[in-house]
Amino acid sequence: MTARPTHRWFPFAVRLSRADGLKRAGGLGGHFDRVHRQAVPRRPAAPGPLHSTLSASVASLRAFLEAMLHLTLQAKLQAAVRAVLPDADTAAILVRPCPDARHGDYQSNALIPLAKQRKLNPRQLAEQVKAALDVADLCDAVDIAGPGFLNFRIRPAALAAVLQTAARGEHLFFAQAAQPRTVVIDFSSPNVAKPMHVGHIRSTGIGDALQRVFRLLGHRVITDNHIGDWGTQFGKLLLGWKQILDRDALARDAIAELERLYRVINAECDANPARLEEAKQELVKLQAGDAENIAVWQEMIRVSQAQFDAIYGRLGVKFDHALGESFYNPQLGSVVDDLLARGIARESEGAVGVFSAGSVPPKSDPFLVNRDGEWVPDPALVRKSDGGFNYMTTDLATVDYRLRTWVPDEIVYVVDDRQAPHFRKLFLTFARWQPEAAAKVKLVHVGFGKILGEDGKPFKTRSGDTVKLGDLLDEAEERALKVVTEKNPDLPEAERKEIARVVGLGAVKYADLLPNRQSDYQFSWDKMLALQGNTAPYLLYAYTRVRSIFRKGGADSATLTTQLPALNAPDEIALAKQLMSFGLVLEAVAEEYRPNFLCNYLYDLAGLFARFYESCPVLKAEGAERATRLLLCDLTGRVLKQGLEALGIETTEQM
Repeated sequence: MTARPTHRWFPFAVRLSRADGLKRAGGLGGHFDRVHRQAVPRRPAAPGPLHSTLSASVASLRAFLEAMLHLTLQAKLQAAVRAVLPDADTAAILVRPCPDARHGDYQSNALIPLAKQRKLNPRQLAEQVKAALDVADLCDAVDIAGPGFLNFRIRPAALAAVLQTAARGEHLFFAQAAQPRTVVIDFSSPNVAKPMHVGHIRSTGIGDALQRVFRLLGHRVITDNHIGDWGTQFGKLLLGWKQILDRDALARDAIAELERLYRVINAECDANPARLEEAKQELVKLQAGDAENIAVWQEMIRVSQAQFDAIYGRLGVKFDHALGESFYNPQLGSVVDDLLARGIARESEGAVGVFSAGSVPPKSDPFLVNRDGEWVPDPALVRKSDGGFNYMTTDLATVDYRLRTWVPDEIVYVVDDRQAPHFRKLFLTFARWQPEAAAKVKLVHVGFGKILGEDGKPFKTRSGDTVKLGDLLDEAEERALKVVTEKNPDLPEAERKEIARVVGLGAVKYADLLPNRQSDYQFSWDKMLALQGNTAPYLLYAYTRVRSIFRKGGADSATLTTQLPALNAPDEIALAKQLMSFGLVLEAVAEEYRPNFLCNYLYDLAGLFARFYESCPVLKAEGAERATRLLLCDLTGRVLKQGLEALGIETTEQM
């Protein structure tokens, strides 16, 4: 494992906008670009000055250091500004990590706009504030740069205090939310009678990582697998079940047999209107509650769910609920009636739809579409001309149910980016239908791109078929076993297979979580299973190297917190700073719904550990130096393990 330059992983400027304590912050040594996201109806943030948040949220400086050192520095800067300008509003006096580590660890440019407002010389104001600062316990130096930037360099002793405190606590470099939110996360959502395909790894992996991070931060999370268990396709499936079902094939591979039924009957319906009418009659009977058809339909759901659960078991994914589309059927008629009664929906050509309210410009209005230079209606249909309902109706009923039942602060939908227009219509329609309820919840569509083959086209099998997720996971384990066997041929077969399982499944998950989720990415076995580069095997190897240090050295990590670490070597300090940023990255993942932030952070951590390991002998060191380096190793291993677990990836003690 070789060292490489630190990746600039952090996505946004430091900010603290809510009085819920220890929130919304940037990390050390990162690159900061503000990320813009479409606003959706949400509960207003509670206002409150930072200094009151500090006193309410923490009991001591040491406890606070465990969570976010930079907020302590920020509070001290705000106090210094108030000492110089007693009437100043210091809410906008923020500290952010320095984009260039050569200039320091933290930086603030807030004095420049403040001086401009008061027609003061910004550099002179910076000199006055610097003189009033009380940061000797935190900083080695405070420098003024340019027209009035303040650069802060953190003392190694302050970093050491953070390390010692974190090592003693359950939560590594982060504090759980002082005001936990209730977050509903809707993800995966396979269809009954269809196999989970490679595309399902996207929604499933991203959704699972998000729910893990939210739980880690102390929020109340409710996961719901909104399974596709209703629709016109069941008329054809019921007809096939009754007429051409192969029971032996169903027992061997239920979903494959259901696929065959649909394929055969669908072809017959296309060729013969009489067969199509038979299928429609089976659907009508199902919708009317016919006992036989209900029983068959429930059996289709049961056998499909069993195969879904087998995949989820391999991936380590669990759900609190699996409320499919059929669960909401009884409410759909009343949803449409209420939309009509409130004047939000209207009839058109026998159908019922929600049309533009005319409140936004046409280019920004999802209920309009430009055809030949003219903006024409593109309504959200809630009832078809044949009286049937559709996804919009079901999704409106779903939002209503979730709000009434779970009272969430936010609902997150992890669904393909191609569904973005649907969700824009859904969120806006719900806000018009139930404005008071919509004002209390944040509705978020977490979209994602496609998986491509190495040829840049949609990822398919050699025969051009969709890649089944189960087959993909099998191949991942098989390929990983070859790699493990090459590296460790003397390991017992059972151990090699277990390591291959962890590495193979972890490689697939990590490769999917690593890209910006809204980008398409190319699937490559060679890249994802490589021991070098930003891959799961690289991170897993870093973790096993940490564990091997403790096995070889016979060290007990429980004894490493009895004395304050002595950070002296540059690579010790660099590693300590990266470790301290862990909680800030978790906050960023939750803030922006982007697990790739955590992937890049862990990659940087592994690289800094490699550099530290090469330049700072651990087991050959003695006394306080040995204890400090062992503590850094222990914390690195713990953060790698907890970070990988937050991504849904298991670890292994050796590779």
